[in-house]
Amino acid sequence: MLGAIKQKVGSTSLSSSIIGQYLQRFRPSASSARSYAAAAKQMTVRDALNSALVEEMSADPKVFLMGEEVGEYQGAYKISKGLLEKFGPDRVLDTPITEAGFAGIGVGAAYYGLKPVVEFMTFNFSMQAIDHIINSAAKSNYMSAGQINVPIVFRGPNGAAAGVGAQHSQCYAAWFGSCPGLKVLTPYSSEDARGLLKAAIRDPDPVVFLENEMLYGESFPISEEALDSNFTLPIGKAKIEREGKHVTITAFSKMVGYALQAAEILSKEGISAEVINLRSIRPLDRATINASVRKTNRLVTVEEGLPQHGVGAEICMSVVEESFAYLDAPVERIAGADVPMPYAATLERIAVPQVEDIVRAAKRACYRSVPLAAAA
Repeated sequence: MLGAIKQKVGSTSLSSSIIGQYLQRFRPSASSARSYAAAAKQMTVRDALNSALVEEMSADPKVFLMGEEVGEYQGAYKISKGLLEKFGPDRVLDTPITEAGFAGIGVGAAYYGLKPVVEFMTFNFSMQAIDHIINSAAKSNYMSAGQINVPIVFRGPNGAAAGVGAQHSQCYAAWFGSCPGLKVLTPYSSEDARGLLKAAIRDPDPVVFLENEMLYGESFPISEEALDSNFTLPIGKAKIEREGKHVTITAFSKMVGYALQAAEILSKEGISAEVINLRSIRPLDRATINASVRKTNRLVTVEEGLPQHGVGAEICMSVVEESFAYLDAPVERIAGADVPMPYAATLERIAVPQVEDIVRAAKRACYRSVPLAAAA
């Protein structure tokens, strides 16, 4: 990395390259939305992330990875397996346990035109680096009148895992999603992971990339198109995972899988649920959400995070503002319990949304069960 920085500092084109791209700020990607093609292969989310890193680092020498245990240990979750051997210690940097330190180094490197990928072992530890993420990375382009680009990706596992307690189970989608200047992505499938990570690394703005530890080992079908080295997914565009006509269910990350399971159960009872994989929290694809609600006339939002000021609250407000006249039932919001995450497994399960919670909410929206207020 130091050699790359020296090379950039010595380049006479550095200032012009930083200044010259400021007009392309915070716009959704020009790529068209993609769906799963006929997929003959399966790939884990872990391998999808790894392959995206390999391809982007091979294509662009300015891209480098840094974080705790990303090199010699090949990543706490083996996302960076093989990268140190392939790219060497100048581009795969093991750091001390100091998120504030290496996040700040990453932001500084991005100021000089490099493209750091900063891995947090868990996004709970990103709180140590919050000043660099928010005040340095997110705001610099605006405060410099577009003269400073900050092409950096902050990535790692987000949300609840299993049995790790309140300080290691938080979802930061709403936290970072409320900050202008950031782009916030939440992959669900292997195709999401590949396409969105590649798009994030290529993006000229700071991107917070929220993975899920429980999905790393999950396998998903992946098309030949998604395996192409030029494949990316558009930032700011949701995906309709399952079409339906009676109720819209929005979800992101692990909750997409739960929503799809709920939709399958509901189909057996005559309720056709449309499931939207948000993919992007900021920018949020309000157009796709509202178009779906105008078709189904009902909305259920699902998220793992806390309910107050959450992603679901923002979606509900968007629908009320833009599609209120189309609603045939009150919106339903499913979220984690408004408490710090319990450690006990039995309480932990109650504190995060389950498939049956989504099914009940969809039935309420379709007037197939007694509303909560009436049952109280």
